Amino acid sequence: MTLETIEVETGPSPDAAIIWLHGLGADGHDFEALVPELIRHGERAWRFVFPHAPRRPVTINGGMQMRAWYDVIGFDRQAAEDEAGMRASGMAVGGLIAREGERGIAANRIVLAGFSQGGAITLYAGPRYPLRLAGLMALSTYLPVAGRLTRERVGANDGVPLFMAHGVSDTVLPIALGLESRDILKGAGYAVEWHQYPMAHVVCAAEIADIRSYLFRVLP
Repeated sequence: MTLETIEVETGPSPDAAIIWLHGLGADGHDFEALVPELIRHGERAWRFVFPHAPRRPVTINGGMQMRAWYDVIGFDRQAAEDEAGMRASGMAVGGLIAREGERGIAANRIVLAGFSQGGAITLYAGPRYPLRLAGLMALSTYLPVAGRLTRERVGANDGVPLFMAHGVSDTVLPIALGLESRDILKGAGYAVEWHQYPMAHVVCAAEIADIRSYLFRVLP
């Protein structure tokens, strides 16, 4: 699966990349407008890559076709999970990372980021990716197929700086899911930097400032 992307470069000859996955039903334009808030003109030459998820029927939305990284069968943690869809999306994201390598940006200069369902793919793909990344950024999301983490992680990203953020008033993915995921990841030895904000299932100004700080730390 080859993903269509939107790309924003903040300077000539980028030396780092941020691959940012949107949430369920959105598209690659969703976070495009944040780039000028994260990087001021002339500060860094980075490439932001915003892929579009493929369209697929989504069970919780009555089988309606929409952009989705995987099918969502239910929000209950006991509900079945679309592991095949996650695996396919993880492989497609791996293809985007490899493409950056072909364009001269090594994996250790790439941050994989995502919001909501895109964040779940970040937390799925990152621990399974065979090359060390610069960072993982998971916003308003949860750890999918948590029971498989221990046996499927490959080790290259065991020490990767992991930024997690969640809104305390999130009614789509309640913060309890994020906290549970944080604790599982910390228990598995991941270096989780946790942030929470007085917001719903969105991003806010304080979060954007914290993301900017994180990106400048992991992409010096």
